[in-house]
Amino acid sequence: MIGGGGREHALAWKLAQSPGLSKLYAAPGNPGIARHAECVALDVGDHPAVVSFARKRGVGLVVVGPEAPLVAGLADALRAADVPVFGPSAAAARLEGSKGFTKELCAAAGIPTAVFVRARSREEARAALSRFGVPVVVKADGLAAGKGVVVAATAAEAEEAVDRLFAESGAEAVIEEFLEGEEASLFVLADRTSAVPFGSARDHKRVGEGDTGPNTGGMGAYSPAADVLTPELEARAMREIVAPTLAALAARGTPYSGVLYAGLMLTRAGPKLIEYNARFGDPEAQVVLPLFKGDLLELLLAAAEGRLAEAPPPRFARGAALTVVVAARGYPRAPAAGGAIERVEQAEAAGALVFHAGTARGADGALRASGGRVLAVTGLGSDLAEARARAYAAVALIRFADGFHRQDIGGRALAGGEGER
Repeated sequence: MIGGGGREHALAWKLAQSPGLSKLYAAPGNPGIARHAECVALDVGDHPAVVSFARKRGVGLVVVGPEAPLVAGLADALRAADVPVFGPSAAAARLEGSKGFTKELCAAAGIPTAVFVRARSREEARAALSRFGVPVVVKADGLAAGKGVVVAATAAEAEEAVDRLFAESGAEAVIEEFLEGEEASLFVLADRTSAVPFGSARDHKRVGEGDTGPNTGGMGAYSPAADVLTPELEARAMREIVAPTLAALAARGTPYSGVLYAGLMLTRAGPKLIEYNARFGDPEAQVVLPLFKGDLLELLLAAAEGRLAEAPPPRFARGAALTVVVAARGYPRAPAAGGAIERVEQAEAAGALVFHAGTARGADGALRASGGRVLAVTGLGSDLAEARARAYAAVALIRFADGFHRQDIGGRALAGGEGER
């Protein structure tokens, strides 16, 4: 397994439960993943080294967790060496690697999405702003770890976002209309010729209470997103958004294999695509995977080998899962590193799942923060209220002086109000 964040801890935790697993390696892994896998010091950017490692150890499947190695072509290198891999090719991963590419694909295939302009210069972007008014959405074209989006409420804020984006050399942007509606995430497994839904979730991107402050990689999530993504809307999203996307990629000679994460806006006119990700979400994986009742290893291997149509449909437990992200002080701009973390075991003993997102062992063996998002604490329950109560009860047991978390994850859904937009 490639990766070392909270998503990868959730993957390792679930993969370790498979009866067919004989040995799990993680590169680079983290202290939480080390409970389920042998962590190895492997430069995942060195594709020949990854291929050599897999061949020497007879690895039967490589699961690529993060988006950057996929966009860089790691899955292509492994497939060329006949190593089974779960993850799309670099060409197909452009769905996440370039928002402009995805928007233009949607336009060509008639896939419902926001009206947009692709801008390759500051001048083009500023000119585009006048076409949309406010609020307006400004997106960095490339990978941005979930933080490259600004929803500007004023013209000044939009211009500032454009100026900041184009301060980077070679930057490109997508300027698009602001969509009104409820947001949800739909996950789909694909194997080049077939696809099946694999759960849904709702993320909380803003750093502050009440959905305020800058976007982050995600401060919490819950699953399923049944409060807004009904079975009928899910089927419609599969039919009108996912299926034509996969068909368009196949027609271009770049069929998709792996997990496809569709960020949806559920508008009055129906589901519209916000963006695609080419991997499981983080922290969405931490709520979707605990509800999955099947053999994850067998299912991902079936997808990698083109046997998805023969596999049993994915089954999920009834009830709900909710995760609260504990982040380091200063996140997302300048997170504090090195803070001590204690009493994780007590939180787990209370019934929660604690996934390590940004942790490391200090020289003294103590657990310390090493990233912006540090832990994802997941509670399970017969309903969302119970899952939420268990997650927050576990968070309260953890001692992390440099940490903070939102207190309102899932709150709007329970109150019957609107979720994040």
